[in-house]
Amino acid sequence: MQKITDAEELELKRHAVQLRKDVLAIIKAGDAGHIGGALSATELMTSLFYKVLKNIDPKNPKREDRDRFIMSAGHKCLIVYAVLAEKGFFSKDLFNTYFKINSKLPGHPDMHKLPGIESNTGSLGHGLPIAVGMGIGLKLDKNPAKVYVIMGDGELGEGTNWEAAAAASHHKVDNLVVMIDRNKFQLGGLTNELMNFEPLAKRFESFGWSTRSIDGHNFKEIIDNLTDAPFEPGKPSLIICNTLKAKGISFLEDTAGSHYWKVNPEQVVQAEKELDAIAKELG
Repeated sequence: MQKITDAEELELKRHAVQLRKDVLAIIKAGDAGHIGGALSATELMTSLFYKVLKNIDPKNPKREDRDRFIMSAGHKCLIVYAVLAEKGFFSKDLFNTYFKINSKLPGHPDMHKLPGIESNTGSLGHGLPIAVGMGIGLKLDKNPAKVYVIMGDGELGEGTNWEAAAAASHHKVDNLVVMIDRNKFQLGGLTNELMNFEPLAKRFESFGWSTRSIDGHNFKEIIDNLTDAPFEPGKPSLIICNTLKAKGISFLEDTAGSHYWKVNPEQVVQAEKELDAIAKELG
């Protein structure tokens, strides 16, 4: 378990605000996009790329001993693009190409177009099965790297997730750490009204996983738990991260309408002012 200091937490908060600004800049260029999930997962992505993932090197993105990260909910790609740009995998000049024909920043991440993307995702329910295979492969190669996944709570209705959950337990894939971005919304509304998987932790535990539940916007909780994995030897680890959809932008926060947002110029100005105010407060 890795404890972070108050000074480190403050620095992570500053990174998170910048990432939210980047997300807004990207979606502004494309006129629309899935902003809600990108912003609910911002602290998770900040923790991973600034504190947790080992041997991540933009100059050598295929380094063999690197930790792997998969954004299973590929529509949250805005935050993936933001963090990869901030970490030096590509220039922010590409932000202006988002959603354009032949862009390296399409509406879902493409490993053939951009360094740092481990797998194409977007068709929901595929990220976890791919990650399980990666974890098994790393163990067979005696590679110490871990595989980290962010899933959306709305994609839990895909049956492939549960096949993968069973396989991960059976094969003792304890180098696998899965975070569920539990923002409680999906495209059609509240997740529990559309397909209720509560009690979620007990469901995964019944498949042989070790689970924990945290505040997905609290850096100390996120990093404490990510660096404590595997929670039990021989078991894959699941962290249910309780978050707010579109965290950080008041008029979008905790709403179903933020799942896919069509840009409104006046609202963009308001969002920019709100993020600037948060940045100023953090110093």
